[in-house]
Amino acid sequence: MSEVVRLTLVSHAMTDAMAAGRFPTDEPVNALGRRQLDGVMLESVERAVCGPESRAQQTAAMLGLRPDIEPAIADLDCGRWRGSPLGAVSPDEMTIWLTDPASAPHGGESVVDLVGRVGRWMDSLSAHRMRVVAVTHPAVVRAAVVVALDAPPKSFWRIDVAPVSRTVLHCRGHAWNVRAAGPNS
Repeated sequence: MSEVVRLTLVSHAMTDAMAAGRFPTDEPVNALGRRQLDGVMLESVERAVCGPESRAQQTAAMLGLRPDIEPAIADLDCGRWRGSPLGAVSPDEMTIWLTDPASAPHGGESVVDLVGRVGRWMDSLSAHRMRVVAVTHPAVVRAAVVVALDAPPKSFWRIDVAPVSRTVLHCRGHAWNVRAAGPNS
């Protein structure tokens, strides 16, 4: 079966919240993040999209992309924890959040909800033969891998996503495959 869509997910560059271990807000890319983007090249694509947050839009612009804003790949909504240091969250609430993907003790979005949202967006791409690059967030990349592998949502936290990393997915028919991205992928 021929390739229908190639989706390259690019995790946004470093921010002060990431460096400090805080839950994200709508913060910009920091100086380290700008350096991370120096010399990064992406393959040509028919469509570029990015999450609505500043950090995703800035990363896309620094990569030379002119993306459409895609609300479906917005970051995980951490509710009342937004902007808080990780250590400020009670250990009980953090344990619940990290072990029960259907819970959202912060009042925002659960991992199950995020995986569903990202899965619906990926389904919308699978009807068109094209190369897409999506500049988004580590949580969205994790969710996309969970969808592609048809893995249980509890595996979400076992996927590490570094700033400016690329994760390549291919859709053939109705099945997504994960491809480990090499230096020229």
